Amino acid sequence: MYILFDIGGTTTRIASSDDGLTFNDPIIDETPQNFEEGMDLVKNIISTLTHDKKITSIAGGITGVLDKDGKKLVTSPHLSQWVGKPLHEILNKIIGAPVSIKNDTAMVGLGEAVAGGGKNHNIVVYVTVSTGIGGVRIVNGNIDISHFGFEPGHHIVDIENMKSLEDIVSGSAIQKKTGKHPGTIDDDEFWDKKAQQFAVGLHNIIVHWSPDIVVLGGALMIKKPGIDVKQVEKYLKGIMKIFPEIPIIKEAELGHIGGIHGSLEYLKQQKK
Repeated sequence: MYILFDIGGTTTRIASSDDGLTFNDPIIDETPQNFEEGMDLVKNIISTLTHDKKITSIAGGITGVLDKDGKKLVTSPHLSQWVGKPLHEILNKIIGAPVSIKNDTAMVGLGEAVAGGGKNHNIVVYVTVSTGIGGVRIVNGNIDISHFGFEPGHHIVDIENMKSLEDIVSGSAIQKKTGKHPGTIDDDEFWDKKAQQFAVGLHNIIVHWSPDIVVLGGALMIKKPGIDVKQVEKYLKGIMKIFPEIPIIKEAELGHIGGIHGSLEYLKQQKK
């Protein structure tokens, strides 16, 4: 049996796989801000899923930047109390089997590249716009190599005020500025402006990563009211000057379980 997990800033999803090829329905719960409470939640969910069956290995993603060994968070704006804690060590103690941890967006992107919106493309960029903004480049079905992972949401788009794309377009930024949850803002003009702002950041991501296709996910992209992908594409076409055309722009297709799909694919790759 295998365990697959996706620990986001607000939601945790954990699933089991009996054969390493498919997975069962995940158990979904709120992510505790306290690390010890989070590990207790993970332990309890795994116990419920496995019924004490032997676990072969576990893989998944977590929000934030991991150290070079992929064993603990070095920064995580949305799980600050987890930073520096022995995540890999405790997971290993819980299951007594090999543990693989990646950034959560990287795992979702891998899932979308092999089983979702980016399927059958060689260079896939996945960008999520939700509480924060994250992204990853997938090359030939593999998470691209890096030193500390990828954080395109933190690239600076306002030089005078040193504000990142995440500071301007993310759910947390919108709530901070308006005092409202983004899902309650039913204002076409507001969301059109956000589409225009996001297109600027996406342009920068594209000229750095030069993908065949960009898959856009996250609550602010998929749910409505929110940012319209077609509007982003329209503004992007007007902004792009250096490349002769923009890549294909698509919505994510795997919903809230993209990270589970990606974790399963990652385990498959580790077994080869």
